[in-house]
Amino acid sequence: MSPAMKKTIGHRGIDPTGETTYKKTTSSALQGAIQLGITHTVGSLSQKPERDVLLQDFEVVESIFFPSEGSNLTPAHHYGDFRFKTYAPMAFRYFREMFGIRPDDYMYSLCNEPLIELSNSGASGSLFYVSSDDEYIIKTVQHKEAEFLQKLLPGYFMNLNQNKRTLLPKFYGLYCVQAAGKNIRIAVMNNLLPSAVKMHLKYDLKGSTYKRRASVKEREKAVPTYKDLDFMQDIHEGLLLEGDKYSAVCKTIQRDCLLLQSFKIMDYSLLVGIHNVNQACQEQASEEAGAVDQRRPQGQKSLYSTAIEAIQAEAGSMGSLDTEDKTGGIPARNSKGERLLVYIGIIDILQSYRLVKRLEHSWKALVHDGDTVSVHRPSFYAERFQKFMCNVVFRKISCKYILYLCVHAVSASFTTHDAVGTTTETAVSSSLENPGFASTSHPLPHSQDAYKSVGVDLNNTLSKDQEHSTTKR
Repeated sequence: MSPAMKKTIGHRGIDPTGETTYKKTTSSALQGAIQLGITHTVGSLSQKPERDVLLQDFEVVESIFFPSEGSNLTPAHHYGDFRFKTYAPMAFRYFREMFGIRPDDYMYSLCNEPLIELSNSGASGSLFYVSSDDEYIIKTVQHKEAEFLQKLLPGYFMNLNQNKRTLLPKFYGLYCVQAAGKNIRIAVMNNLLPSAVKMHLKYDLKGSTYKRRASVKEREKAVPTYKDLDFMQDIHEGLLLEGDKYSAVCKTIQRDCLLLQSFKIMDYSLLVGIHNVNQACQEQASEEAGAVDQRRPQGQKSLYSTAIEAIQAEAGSMGSLDTEDKTGGIPARNSKGERLLVYIGIIDILQSYRLVKRLEHSWKALVHDGDTVSVHRPSFYAERFQKFMCNVVFRKISCKYILYLCVHAVSASFTTHDAVGTTTETAVSSSLENPGFASTSHPLPHSQDAYKSVGVDLNNTLSKDQEHSTTKR
């Protein structure tokens, strides 16, 4: 076996044939076990009568054995003997019902077609699959993460009853495949980034600046996942949102962070996928020879599962787009006036502030500014996260500024300017006395301190932008 074949990340590895393995179980065998197990557990659960969820339901674990030769309850298969465990089946059935997922749709999405393994699965060592209809993500989780999720379930249940619109992961099932003496735990969640929509940029943001830059190896990928320092460098003016959407994003993040803080959760991230509509139109025009993927973006069926649903804002405006209604992206603009669809969600919430994390923060703080490292006590982490997202990543703009961006976008498309065009642009620019960012409806306290804590002086950034704009004019 070559050195490349021997390389592993966590429990994830590659066998001599080149197939991905997890705890030495091949990906194909794991997929088969997952689909057989979910088919059985959803089918048997449908035979149980509807009732309210009880406290003891969160602790139930059901188990079924799948011998390769089959049994009275299970079909024959060629994956090797395995046992399939389902955690809190009644509770998760309730969660799925809350999101409008019918049992037959859930089973069909996950089990009717082969799961699609995601190659860009990050450095966690987890395996990721997406269902063929783009609806669900299946992720392998560590024992402590699965255990932590089980403990969270009563609070998660209470939160969903109070607020179905959230950027937190939507968990639809927690299972375990026992094979060859190993336990492989998996969670089924909502898919944040629709595969049918090209993500021109992708970021994993924590509000931290310590070593928060994508590695050289990551940058070599087709769609790299950039980090905080990359965002501040590449999109220093932020993602520009209309007032109602800006308020909805910030309120949702604030509410979700409060819940995470109450559970002593930290080290979570905001996953941001950016689809540049203008760029996509140019790409499509250049690929009209016939090699273009003709798939139409499929709207996610689960209720509240898209970004625009999660933040309690209406779709449309910002130059209404046909794809918005199908994929649930949040309409935005960049500083060039280009139309964007932004897909967001809070990920990696199964990290509690245990002793190991406290020790990790302590030694990092000794060699670097403790306020900028990613690992931090939950209350500080939540506050820094909110400030970074609402003051640096997302910015609120007025309708006048949208007009200002559109005028400059149109003028930039011309190689020459006649006297009439110049006069028009000057008139519009002068009518917008201050085309910069409008103040937020709900400013966060000590916002200037927040910029300093993440290494950003927003006033300097804005003044430079305005000086640059004045010079151009």
